[in-house]
Amino acid sequence: MAKKESNTQKIEQLQKNMVDPEGKALTTRQGVKVNDTNNSLKAGPRGSTLLEDFLLREKITSFDHERIPERIVHARGSGAHGYFELHDSIAEFSKAGIFTDTKRKTPVFVRFSTVAGSKGSPDLARDVRGFAVKFYTEEGTWDLVGNNMPIFFIQDAMKFPDLIHSVKPEPNKEIPQAASAHDTFYDFISLTTETLHNHIWVMSDRAIPRSLRMMEGFGIHTYRLINDKGEAHFVKFHWKPVLGVHSVTWDEAVRINGADPDFHRRDLWDAIESGQYPEWELGMQIIPEKDEHSFEFDLLDPTKLVPEEMVPVKIIGKMTLNRNPENFFAETEQVAFLPGNIVPGIDFTNDPLLQGRLFSYRDTQLSRLGSPNFHQIPINQPVTPTFHNQRDGHMQTQIPKGQTAYFPNTLGGGCPHLSKIAEGAFHSYEERIDAKKIRTRSKSFSDHFSQPALFYRSLAPWEQEHVADAYSFELGKCMHDHIKERMLWLIQQINKDLARKVAGNLGMEIPGKIEQPVNQAIGADSNPEDFQPGPAKNYLDKSSALSQANTRFDSIATRQIAFLAAEGFSEEQFSEMKNTLEKRKAVVQVVAPHGGSIKSDKGNKFAVDAAIATTESVLFDAVYIPGGAASAKALLKEKKFLKFVNEAFKHCKAIAVSGEGKQLLDETFAKDHKKDKALFIDADNDKFCDAIAQHRNWDRMEVAKAVAV
Repeated sequence: MAKKESNTQKIEQLQKNMVDPEGKALTTRQGVKVNDTNNSLKAGPRGSTLLEDFLLREKITSFDHERIPERIVHARGSGAHGYFELHDSIAEFSKAGIFTDTKRKTPVFVRFSTVAGSKGSPDLARDVRGFAVKFYTEEGTWDLVGNNMPIFFIQDAMKFPDLIHSVKPEPNKEIPQAASAHDTFYDFISLTTETLHNHIWVMSDRAIPRSLRMMEGFGIHTYRLINDKGEAHFVKFHWKPVLGVHSVTWDEAVRINGADPDFHRRDLWDAIESGQYPEWELGMQIIPEKDEHSFEFDLLDPTKLVPEEMVPVKIIGKMTLNRNPENFFAETEQVAFLPGNIVPGIDFTNDPLLQGRLFSYRDTQLSRLGSPNFHQIPINQPVTPTFHNQRDGHMQTQIPKGQTAYFPNTLGGGCPHLSKIAEGAFHSYEERIDAKKIRTRSKSFSDHFSQPALFYRSLAPWEQEHVADAYSFELGKCMHDHIKERMLWLIQQINKDLARKVAGNLGMEIPGKIEQPVNQAIGADSNPEDFQPGPAKNYLDKSSALSQANTRFDSIATRQIAFLAAEGFSEEQFSEMKNTLEKRKAVVQVVAPHGGSIKSDKGNKFAVDAAIATTESVLFDAVYIPGGAASAKALLKEKKFLKFVNEAFKHCKAIAVSGEGKQLLDETFAKDHKKDKALFIDADNDKFCDAIAQHRNWDRMEVAKAVAV
């Protein structure tokens, strides 16, 4: 009996349906062998090119159409394949097989992205990150299309074009690229106060993650779970990274964009290629329908989160990414995510942003991919068989058989036939509706200050300082004082100390009042006073999950450690530290005065990973300098090694030296701070590892400000 093919094998076969040219003869797209692809067909050696040259037309036409329109938002993306495994069934809440069958291994494809920049923009822009997951389930495809922040800028999809037009490059001069620090964005933000919560997240370190593998993901909206009894519960989806939530500083982000604009994309690819597979736990906040109105905010408002102190996150399974794409265009670029792709057991709510996305995403894919048949592209194909009466259209790659393409019919034997709910058919939740048709905004959505204030209060002091610096930098790029004054007044409604810091950095006063309504996301015939946000409420003093100071600090897996070494380095110290780090799955990179290889004090050769001229300290998580008199002398001759160490110290990273390596440290700013808890001189290697796991020594931040590099 033939072994049943697994879902993972099916999806891998679908997505590897592409030509491997190795060892094959060059042909046209129709399979005709070609003997010259270098010269067009001409009327004589110097004559005009002939119209009949089908080889030229095919080659040039294909090239001319290689690019499809890039996504208007989320254009800059990276993707990977993997799988999801359920640990605990939640059958009492949902009948979806992916949430009830713990024996399944569901294939997934994940795409991470920035929002505002073009396809060619750098990875480390200050921005929201997209976090979209396509689950190829046995009941059909489910797309959980979210971000690395739990809320969104706007409450109604009608405002989405305005938001994106404001943050994109200004249309008169097409600048700045992949940046929100300009007048049109802050003009919009300061007049649309519902944006303030997501905006303060973007001003935090969450907007510049250390790695795509070290950021959370959120479904943003409140969805519904439906069990087999037809009972509903509200749910919010969370992805919790196993490596913890970590970021870089803005100073590092600017330098990384110059040193390696593909930093996040390369990091994800390299981690998977090396077998250090990224992992996230899937969690849910599940809320009974009877509790819908028991909070001091509206569950349907996508600019609000539910603090985990109020509703804990229930972890139910884990996602692992274990395979890079075979072809970036065919998979990462052509993958089409639709929030409307759901399966029985999951349903929508009346969140007005979600409702608009259900239309917008399909419309976008029709524009980008050129046809309603985009589901036939291998990366978008479900693993379950499909039978329907939809036909034809651009790029139809299937050959539907039979005489009928309608329902009901007798000529086709009544097929494809309908299914009963008990047989797995989708059934929309029967929500009671009794309301007038009206174009307005619920007044329960009008609290725009409370949750930004909660977020800021929840941050560690170093995070708060980074937020103040971010506001100061961004507003400092704005040219119009009235926009900056409006923003200062709004920041004061969130936190007075924060507003004072930003105003001081801008050299401005906080205005006493704003003449016009601060919330202008209302209709012309609405009473402005009905929709103005009131003072911030404190229904929870702090929420620990909002601060990166409370993330996981138990692993140094995939952390990049720079070993600064030259000819004559101490092999014993080098190897001892390398073994310690690699046992804990860190990645050691040798940075030397030149490329190729260097010899140890024992005469053995070691490969160099990067010459100092080709790399920067911002690309690494920590620095180690082994001993060896000759090595130390050679490093001291190249001033960029001193800059390398000074930068690492400035960015609060762990630094360790052994033996003569201390000579290099003594020529840097770190020499006066040897009691620093992340600075190790001939210290225990394990303690160095523990310091790396803490990500940064933020106690050093005030001292580090004085470091000039």
